This record gives sequence, C-alpha cells and structure tokens, in this order.
Amino acid sequence: MTRGSRNLIILGVSSIILTVATTTVSLMLYRVSGDIYLDRSRPGYLPDKDEVVEELPSTNFVYPDFGVMDASELEQYLNELQKVNNRLHDFPDAFSASPLSDESLGIPAPDNID
Repeated sequence: MTRGSRNLIILGVSSIILTVATTTVSLMLYRVSGDIYLDRSRPGYLPDKDEVVEELPSTNFVYPDFGVMDASELEQYLNELQKVNNRLHDFPDAFSASPLSDESLGIPAPDNID
C-alpha cells in the first residue's frame, strides 16, 4: 500500500469518526435541552384540534366533494374554470412580476405602516 492511499484511508476513517461524534453530541443536546418535546413535526406531537386554524377557501366558488353530477353542475364547474382561465390569460407577459404581485395573488395591501 502506498503512502497516498494510506493517508486517504486515514482521512476517510477520521471523517466518519468525527461525523458520528458530532451527530451524537447534537442529538444528546437536543434530548437534554427538552427541544425534542417541542418538535411538532414528529407524529406523536401533532397540534391539538383546538390549535388548528381552518383556512377559508380563496374563491367564492366551492365545488362539493360528493353529490349528483348532472349537466347543470358540469356547466357551473366549467363556467367557474373558464373565469380562472380568462384571468390567467389576461397577463400580458406570464414571466413578468405581475402574476406574483400582491394584488394578483389577492393579498391585501397593509395600511400605512409607520
């Protein structure tokens, strides 16, 4: 074995040992500090039902998830879809900043902030 390959093996092994050591220390600190109990991304720590805020639909038209599908329902759905499609085609340049403006996205402008 040449000196270069031996140094490469030493470098690889030492980097793995260093990685395992720093990961172990960070996980120990995470557990000891109590932050593990505040992590809401874990399945056991999902928000309570009273903490969940239901978002309102962004449009006035809400199509039901179930029910009878007849010609009038389909026509109403296609009309609402055409309104959205027409709004999208009203932009002169789809790659400009106007499609992402606050007004276009329906974000209300803040009052005078002092």
